[in-house]
Amino acid sequence: MKFKAFLTENGVNLLEKRFLPALDKMGKICHLFLNRDRVFFLHNLLNGDGVQSIAQFSKEALFDDYRISSQYDDCIAFTLDISLLHRALRSSVSICTEFGNGPTANRLQIKLAKKLTKNSTQRLPFLTFETKGYKSAVIQDVPISSPLSRNQVLELQTALDMAQDLPQTLVQVPDLNQLQNFVDRMRHVGDLLNVSISKYGDLHIQISTTLITLGAEFQKLLVIGEQADAPAEDRNLSAQTRAARAVLRGDAQSVQVSVKHFGKSLQCNLAKPDCAFYGIAPLGACLTLVFQFFIPGTHRLDKSISMHCRLPVLDQGSS
Repeated sequence: MKFKAFLTENGVNLLEKRFLPALDKMGKICHLFLNRDRVFFLHNLLNGDGVQSIAQFSKEALFDDYRISSQYDDCIAFTLDISLLHRALRSSVSICTEFGNGPTANRLQIKLAKKLTKNSTQRLPFLTFETKGYKSAVIQDVPISSPLSRNQVLELQTALDMAQDLPQTLVQVPDLNQLQNFVDRMRHVGDLLNVSISKYGDLHIQISTTLITLGAEFQKLLVIGEQADAPAEDRNLSAQTRAARAVLRGDAQSVQVSVKHFGKSLQCNLAKPDCAFYGIAPLGACLTLVFQFFIPGTHRLDKSISMHCRLPVLDQGSS
């Protein structure tokens, strides 16, 4: 089982300044899953507890001279601590920058290695960063779990395939910062959030207690997938009534999620996506937040990078 590659300057910028800070907010421990063509950072795919997040990159988006081999169809997976990975990468980049003309001038290598430690008689697995300065080489070791077995890799791949299914209707969120501010205020009201999404391009979020109801509605949002025209007779009704009527017509779905989970998913905005979409899976299975990234300087989708979150549903609401 072998993995070795060199981080590109673009790969360093993507991981150090954008994705690792966002992924660290999703949870301390995640799976790193590598195959011949892609690299995945996966949270909560196997335990089903908490927000699932899937960040994936083509190997060219992060690396060059990418080499991987294993007995499991050249797939390798293990768990690691995101904060330790981020710290090691930052330190390695600073060494490269100090002794070279840029973060990758001296070639930042990343590889799997097994090493003896002071308190162990067995060689333990590490993800190792190696940078060579003008007079010395600096090695940063990130401890990882033992690589997953064939059956565990298959289980992870199956969970990943299932998590790739997207809702049939997605609505674009106009401003994630505005939504984040609203959710921050909601934290002091209650723990459960009702979310309704319609084919008309309406996103309705509401939190209710015995004493107060607080809600927000975004109308006429960009819709991807199945869409419909809003009935004229609903125009003068309240947001709550319109959302309920849309659900009854089969033009909308409604689910209940944790305010904490909803707020955590918004932390992925640290990855600096160009746009974001919400959708509800068939039968109200989960609430999905999809981030899109554009090729720099264009409005064309960068297919080499993707990220989405799946929030567990506390009450399946209506569909």
